[in-house]
Amino acid sequence: MPASPSTARAMNDRLALRLLQQQGPLTATQLKQHTGLSRPTVADLVDRLAASGLIEVVGEAGAQRRGPNAKLYGIVADRAHLAALDVRTEGVSVLVSDLVGEVLGEASVPIGGDTGTGHAVEQAVALVERVAKEAGADRLHTVGIGAPGLIDPATGELRDSGGLPAWHRRLVAALQERLPAARVTVENETNLAALAEQRDGAARDRDTFVLLWLGIGTGAAVVLDGHLRRGASGGTGEIGFLPVPWTRGLPSATDCEGGFHSLASSAAIAELAGRHGVTAPAGPEEPLGAGLVRAAVEAVAAGGAGAGTGDAGAGPGGGARTGGAGVGSAGAGSAGGAEGGAGDAEGGAGAFLDALADRVALGVASVVAVLDPGCVVLGGEVGRAGGEELAGRVEERIRRMAPLPTEVRAGVLGGAAVLRGALLTAREAAQEELFSPLDR
Repeated sequence: MPASPSTARAMNDRLALRLLQQQGPLTATQLKQHTGLSRPTVADLVDRLAASGLIEVVGEAGAQRRGPNAKLYGIVADRAHLAALDVRTEGVSVLVSDLVGEVLGEASVPIGGDTGTGHAVEQAVALVERVAKEAGADRLHTVGIGAPGLIDPATGELRDSGGLPAWHRRLVAALQERLPAARVTVENETNLAALAEQRDGAARDRDTFVLLWLGIGTGAAVVLDGHLRRGASGGTGEIGFLPVPWTRGLPSATDCEGGFHSLASSAAIAELAGRHGVTAPAGPEEPLGAGLVRAAVEAVAAGGAGAGTGDAGAGPGGGARTGGAGVGSAGAGSAGGAEGGAGDAEGGAGAFLDALADRVALGVASVVAVLDPGCVVLGGEVGRAGGEELAGRVEERIRRMAPLPTEVRAGVLGGAAVLRGALLTAREAAQEELFSPLDR
């Protein structure tokens, strides 16, 4: 059954708007070429969208730069302003953009663990208001939030979790109260990172992949056939709770210590680096583990010790795998107190990366065995710091451990992926509302 004229117009309008969003300003001739629509149909939709305040002439194109065919049409960027938040246990980052995603302002504020809930919420909300004001955004249309923890699939709200600060759950309600005209949404931080890596990073050519987040903590996001999968309770990807060998115990329902988190968190990586004599100064904007991994990669690239991929049979602590070897075994040094540089201690930089790859491969192999994603992206600050050096070591181990062909890639966006993903979801939500078909 053919579409009615009004439905056809709405579909054509959405198609044109999507093209303008993805490719930037276009002429009417270019819109005709990209859509396959007739010249009169394109002329009609341009008039409709302009009359609705959704597009405007933003310049001219072509050698002559004159005449109606030279007009460049673009989305009215200031039709709406958006905010994106990356909420961490230690603070919050905020950016404000226009409707096409151009960042107009950005700032962060640390929030200490001893900060009271009310004061922490006020700090975060005040930051959003300040950045919006400085960006010239009188009104925020949509606010997208990325936060650790589980998102209830029925309500879309952040679920109560004993391991996260109480102000995280209070923040959404506080923002909605202070910004009553805005639409406020929240999504798991790792899920947002996966969306960002798929749109702008390492997974741009993949409809099915898993992002393994390696930062202060660990997490995973699952994208199958182009769709983000959250699970029955919103907990898909809580890989930190995955039981693994070589830890001191098993994780519990409220504590991921003893799970994969104990092997691949920033603290665990720092301890492992200390055993191999790898040191690095603590950076102000990234986990210590990321700085240590970057230092090791740089040492290997410069011809430091252990440039090879090592023995995939080595245990996660860098020695032979024995039943009694624990991650925090006695005698393991700390990253800050280890003597020597990246070439000293137990094999140096290369051996450290090999041992880390052993650990990461346990998580990747579990994902591969269950989901067969074909591609795993090592995201987060540690994944980006490890680059192809770490990703290649992990992929070699997966080829030996799993019968399913799997490419392991290094994330491109690092820790910035959460904020980028939050902006993408806010932009899509705003455009879904603003670009909805109107009865014209």
